[in-house]
Amino acid sequence: MTVKREQVLIEALPYIREFYDSIMVFKIGGSIMSDRAVLEDFIQDVVLLRYIGIHPIIVHGGGPEISQAMEKFGKKAEFVGGLRVTDKETLGIARMVLLGNINAELVNLIGKHGGKGIGLSGQDGMFLKARKKALLKVEGMEPVDLGFVGDVEKVDPEILMIMAGKGYIPVISPIASDGQGNNLNVNADTVAGAVAVAMRAKKLFSITDVEGVRMNPDDPKSVISEFPASDFDRLVAEGVIKGGMIPKVEACVAVVREGVEKAHIIDGRKHHAILLELLTHEGVGTMISRS
Repeated sequence: MTVKREQVLIEALPYIREFYDSIMVFKIGGSIMSDRAVLEDFIQDVVLLRYIGIHPIIVHGGGPEISQAMEKFGKKAEFVGGLRVTDKETLGIARMVLLGNINAELVNLIGKHGGKGIGLSGQDGMFLKARKKALLKVEGMEPVDLGFVGDVEKVDPEILMIMAGKGYIPVISPIASDGQGNNLNVNADTVAGAVAVAMRAKKLFSITDVEGVRMNPDDPKSVISEFPASDFDRLVAEGVIKGGMIPKVEACVAVVREGVEKAHIIDGRKHHAILLELLTHEGVGTMISRS
């Protein structure tokens, strides 16, 4: 049976009322940004949310693009424990890609669809302060110095509050400052979580290329629509959450435990996935709640 357009709007109304004037953080990665049509859908959704009274904040990564740029400069990407080894030249390339290319393009797309985007990195207003990551210990290896890689130390939400309050959509690159004049490359998921907690966001969205957490990891139709953070350890022990999905879910669980109301993992390849997850009864991904 075809759903009438007015039914769709009526279904959305209580959600619009509930989420009005709330802050939501959206983390996107290379798998989404590499597909122009998918990216345009995402930006359209975010701009629409701003027009209905929600304050979205975007945090983006750019790992694949950085690796491609490194190849052009004759450098080979090196990873230890899933983290990029970042010397001074690599940091310069990362800043060029994240700030000069990706961030600027996202701001441009927001403008194209009628919104007001503003690009930021941790240097702006010193809102994102980081400390150099300690030597990384990996089994079977000597401790590794990752170079200019950081852990979030502090988020000062003032500049984000001002921008959001003026109707802008902040677009954040995960380059932070150590307070001593040095830049550090920080994992985008970590930045998104820290920003969501500091801004007391109602929701954190991890926009990925998977449908969500599956009860049967091999069955894309077995997505778990919701579970409490307290179930995380059990789901890992039972093998429901495994492999590369563990750090994604773990990051969501951490922010929920630190005060964010709910975290969502959704497949950004699905047309207008954000609107479907936020403004419909059924949703399309996995929601992680406090209890």
